[in-house]
Amino acid sequence: LDKDSEGLLLLTNDTRLNQQLLNPQQKKEKEYWVQVEGSPTAEQLKPFHTGITIKLKSGPYTCIPARAEIMEEPEALWDRNPPVRFRKTIPTTWLKVILTEGKNRQVRKMCAKIGFPVLRLIRWRIGSYELGDLQPGEVSIVR
Repeated sequence: LDKDSEGLLLLTNDTRLNQQLLNPQQKKEKEYWVQVEGSPTAEQLKPFHTGITIKLKSGPYTCIPARAEIMEEPEALWDRNPPVRFRKTIPTTWLKVILTEGKNRQVRKMCAKIGFPVLRLIRWRIGSYELGDLQPGEVSIVR
């Protein structure tokens, strides 16, 4: 996760688990809850399903097709610190985005590319590991 993102962070010294979760060939899903500025329609989210071309340091890159859908605002979500900028005249929408790869700032770049800048990004799940009811700073040890 980058400094502007929140959510699930896995720490392991198990190289096999690390390979299973992070190698793109394994196609492990990474689920993000994303608050964007504006109100995208299902039609405007279709580019996620076909592959959005974003800019990387190495040049243009077409992302592997992903899933994106509008979701309800998550319940019992902790306050963001610092808070997300709020504008009375511009609505926000929550999206569920599911990827099988993980390029640098990929979700932010994909959302910006279709015209909906990210205000808040929470990684909810990697493979079968999910954030659940953990709060910021809390730890769960899984063996």
